[in-house]
Amino acid sequence: MKKTELPRLIGMVHLLPLPGAPRAVAIGEVLRRAERDASVLEAAGFDALMIENFGDAPFFPGRVPHETVAAMSAIIAGIAAKSPLPIGVNVLRNDGESALGIAAATGAAFVRINVLTGAMVTDQGIIEGTAHAVARTRARLCPTVRIFADVLVKHAQPLAPAPLEQLVHDTVARGGADALVVSGDGTGKPVSAERLAAVAAAAHAPVYIGSGLSLKNAAALLAVAQGAIVGSSIKTTGDPASPVDPKKARALVQALRRS
Repeated sequence: MKKTELPRLIGMVHLLPLPGAPRAVAIGEVLRRAERDASVLEAAGFDALMIENFGDAPFFPGRVPHETVAAMSAIIAGIAAKSPLPIGVNVLRNDGESALGIAAATGAAFVRINVLTGAMVTDQGIIEGTAHAVARTRARLCPTVRIFADVLVKHAQPLAPAPLEQLVHDTVARGGADALVVSGDGTGKPVSAERLAAVAAAAHAPVYIGSGLSLKNAAALLAVAQGAIVGSSIKTTGDPASPVDPKKARALVQALRRS
């Protein structure tokens, strides 16, 4: 993905539990599922992939163990060797520096960071943004990798209230985000159309839908946003841990092309 280009539809590859996680499965099984989901998304017509360690819950609030970085690097390198699609990396819950390290090692095009600036109260406790470290790591390792950063990320509440316009400005102008992500309250929950419009109006950066995009709301929401990161609505059961459904993935792409 060239620096001037941004994908429209980003399909989620939710990794099964990695080595070291409480419910870890064999790394070969993780790789087979990830490669299969990536192939389905590519065939359906998605523009890019986002790969995250979704199965590793409960998540570390900050830096993840070495084995997680190693496993994600191996898996993403395997997918990149087979798929021409640009790849994004999200190391949950908020390890932006490791995500950039993985991107540098595998050629990934962008990373997602849930809390880049400010502080959020989450089920992992208080998570503080590390934009200072993220910016320096990117400059040192992979300066062309894009940073997608959440504004009021899902599964979280701000530690101290602030005007939405200020949060948007701080994330872009002071935090260094290249694109903003707006999600609902939780995984698969629809984004508020009002919040999405408000972020888009305040942002001098592309805005992405981070959760809840479906056939019913895609056309209306994507009239406001640059693009979307799609997961739950294209899974076989609607559960993010289930495989990508080829028919659902293809139907979403085709519906958006028609609109």
